[in-house]
Amino acid sequence: MLKWLMTVFMALALSGCGYNTLQTTDEDIKATWAEVLNQYQRRADLVPNLVNVVKGYAAHEEKVFMEVTEARARVGAMQATPELVNDEAAFQKFIAAQGELTGAISRLLLVAENYPQLKADGLFRDLQAQLEGTENRITVARNRYIDAVKAYNVTVRAFPSNLTAMLFGYTTKPSFTVENEKAIATPPKVDFGAPAAPAPAN
Repeated sequence: MLKWLMTVFMALALSGCGYNTLQTTDEDIKATWAEVLNQYQRRADLVPNLVNVVKGYAAHEEKVFMEVTEARARVGAMQATPELVNDEAAFQKFIAAQGELTGAISRLLLVAENYPQLKADGLFRDLQAQLEGTENRITVARNRYIDAVKAYNVTVRAFPSNLTAMLFGYTTKPSFTVENEKAIATPPKVDFGAPAAPAPAN
């Protein structure tokens, strides 16, 4: 009987000191971060096809193709695991790499401005639409992660839940900073409008 009462007391004490909230918000972070990674991977998977279709019309733009390919390779080489959110330095490196890829994709898309036939290509326009949708999903997933981290970090820092956090080894987790938000918050411009009309025949 005493053992049962002690168990109930401990459960109530932990609940009152934020233990359950820490558990719940920690799981929220894992779920929202997994979705961020999923959408970033979706974008990375679009890059090779996007590069190839642009190459078909602008083969001499080698520098731009190299930048995109190298940026994608740097992203792919990083260990993008759920545990990444527990390592501030690794988290920031990953976000910086994603920012570099965003910039490289933007430069690749700018190339299309000079090639009306490329802008009218059906495959290019399909990839363009997929990329735009993916960028929107990245933004939504990132915002959900930011909200989840905010709720968790408040619990870790606030009294008396901070005592529970220290007792069980819960520490604050990194989020997107002002600096890397500037690099990644604005998605690449992918809307070139309607295809250019063909030139009239002589």
